[in-house]
Amino acid sequence: MLKIGITGQAGFVGTHLFNTLGLYPEKFIRIPFKDEFFQNTNTLNEFVKECDVIVHLAAMNRHNDAEVIYNTNIGLVKQLIAACETTAAKPHILFSSSTQEERDNLYGKSKKEGRALLEEWAARNHARFTGLVIPNVFGPFGNPYYNSVVATFCHQLTHNETPRIDVDGEMKLIYVGELVEIILMQITDHQSPITDYQSPITIPHTSTIKVSELLSKLSTFKTNYFEKGEIPSLISSFDRNLFITFLCYIDHRKFFPFLLKKNTDNRGSFVEIVKLNSGGQVSFSTTVAGITRGNHFHTRKAERFAVIKGKALIELRRIGSEEILSFELDGENPSFVDMPVWYTHNIKNAGEEELYTLFWINEHFDTNDPDTYFETV
Repeated sequence: MLKIGITGQAGFVGTHLFNTLGLYPEKFIRIPFKDEFFQNTNTLNEFVKECDVIVHLAAMNRHNDAEVIYNTNIGLVKQLIAACETTAAKPHILFSSSTQEERDNLYGKSKKEGRALLEEWAARNHARFTGLVIPNVFGPFGNPYYNSVVATFCHQLTHNETPRIDVDGEMKLIYVGELVEIILMQITDHQSPITDYQSPITIPHTSTIKVSELLSKLSTFKTNYFEKGEIPSLISSFDRNLFITFLCYIDHRKFFPFLLKKNTDNRGSFVEIVKLNSGGQVSFSTTVAGITRGNHFHTRKAERFAVIKGKALIELRRIGSEEILSFELDGENPSFVDMPVWYTHNIKNAGEEELYTLFWINEHFDTNDPDTYFETV
């Protein structure tokens, strides 16, 4: 079992990587890291001594003063190297660099020079090092106005703010889940020569889109989803990843449950539960009083719970958090709650009669990879 530490564990990519490692307890032991470790030499030394692998993600991306970005990022690399040399630790270090390495800016310069410093340390100590040149990353829980324009647009649209395009350039993107898979492959790859330090791995982007096209697509998500609860076309992996990213920026406490339109006449009632522009899996369940279903989470699937008869309590909790979101639904007023990725969730029959629930899930993955992980809310 590999003992893995992640500097920048609490950041955007770090959170996804840390949580994904937790899905494989038989392969990996996660060594906890906190940002304040860089403020305490002894704590940082103890951290590096424990690790077989360190993924160095800690960095500053934005600041009003570019010199602060450069000095901060170089300083973090030097502190990591000093801790390894002080303790004679030789972990496999993976360093996240950026495609901005070749641009004429101090952020790109800090990444390129930081990678070179770690290459020199690895060569001196006969240690394993992997430099990763990464394109723009998007996905759930990215910080708006900091991590990516995708995060910014998603936050603005779901919070009734007006997005603005400064430069309508073409973006080369990779979804955070795709990036994490590549990092895991590099962590477990022990076949590459230990002395091959001069060839960073350039991670290819998986999608290309203009800023205006991105905003148009997300604006359509917002209009159709917020007004009608409509699910967009999720045929392409990019659209699926973009939609589940969009869902994570909705203020669940204010938005859900989503009340459905109920048409009633002398024959009875008719309610449209989900309108799809692509496929998926639709199912239903009956649940007797007092029983709870679920207590699991998904990493790549959007899912909808719609209560059509009885009373239900739906609970969600983001993995790594203790905050629980609770929603009461009643079949007398049909409504639904959508589950974001990386949120463990359940549904309980909170009434005395049998509970009827309809489920939709964007089932576009290999049936041998169910993407369901059990954890209690």
